[in-house]
Amino acid sequence: MALFIRDAEVDALAEELRRLTKVKTKTEAVRQALLIQLERARRASPIGDRLARSKALADAMGPSDPTFDMKAYTDEMWGSD
Repeated sequence: MALFIRDAEVDALAEELRRLTKVKTKTEAVRQALLIQLERARRASPIGDRLARSKALADAMGPSDPTFDMKAYTDEMWGSD
């Protein structure tokens, strides 16, 4: 899907960024700027929000087995005694 910049100021900003970052196209300059801003926005969100998906996946797996012995499991897996 195409992104058309119809605002002259935004177009000028994209061109200035292209020139300063020495990329070939305004599209690449805008792509890099958007990726940087997305990463900043993701880092700025609260840790609870960032971990919500992981927590939902863990919850979907069900409760853990309190009798599970990870040491015995890895020893068995690697054939250790």
